[in-house]
Amino acid sequence: MNVRKSIFSGSWYPDNASACEKEIQGFLKEYATETLSERTFTGGIVPHAGWFFSGSIACNVIHCLQDENPPDVFVIFGMHLHSGSPAYIMTDGAWETPFGAIQIEKQLAGELAEKFAFEIETADRFTQDNTIELQLPFIKYFFEDAKIVPIGAPPTKKSLEIGKAVVDMSIRMGLQVKVIGSTDLTHYGPNYGFTSQGTGPSAVNWVRNKNDRSVIDAMLAMDPEKVIKEGLAHQNACCSGAAATAIAAAKQLGAQQGETLTYATSYDKSPGSSFVGYVGIVF
Repeated sequence: MNVRKSIFSGSWYPDNASACEKEIQGFLKEYATETLSERTFTGGIVPHAGWFFSGSIACNVIHCLQDENPPDVFVIFGMHLHSGSPAYIMTDGAWETPFGAIQIEKQLAGELAEKFAFEIETADRFTQDNTIELQLPFIKYFFEDAKIVPIGAPPTKKSLEIGKAVVDMSIRMGLQVKVIGSTDLTHYGPNYGFTSQGTGPSAVNWVRNKNDRSVIDAMLAMDPEKVIKEGLAHQNACCSGAAATAIAAAKQLGAQQGETLTYATSYDKSPGSSFVGYVGIVF
């Protein structure tokens, strides 16, 4: 079996199982998710910065997806793409994690690749991208036997069709599926060439309470078209296509509303003139 090597282990997150487990157990103590975990969720939105900054948010969202019917497959939408980008998919092999390789769901991925125009990635030929890889140790830890379909979703209406088709195909194949959209929010400050509100506390408040708030509200309302519009117009979702496609898929699975697990920024842990927003949402 061809295995895609992890790129960010040892830097953005630990490169061995014991260190990953230690961090995960610490993450689970950071948020009170008991009432959330009593309900059944179809998927969520996760951030993808290094684990120091946003790992606890992603970890707790994925942990909340546990229920009495373990999923056969996680479909993970991600990648930093623009409206002119192709969609990407990996259809065979596996992806390395510190807890062991996580296999691709070949039948579902293959049928998607037949229906839609994808750039096919392989274990040896792929775009280095943190958005999906950062979630895989969490999935492997909480859902040892689950397989994945990793998809790069550009911010287009065609991506929303892919999200809906994922669910329809999974149901027809008898697969239990969960869906994840990986995106960070506003990248603000001189490091990102975005300083419209100056610097200091007022800029942080604007990002938290206005710019990020508007795209979070669209996510909670489960309005995928608006999520894409927000991301393109206001730079408040670096992977708006991924988030929107996950929402389209979650709605197809029957989800009717989103709920915020938590919101944070990198400024909270490392104050500076440049910072990034993160949200964890379950559907």
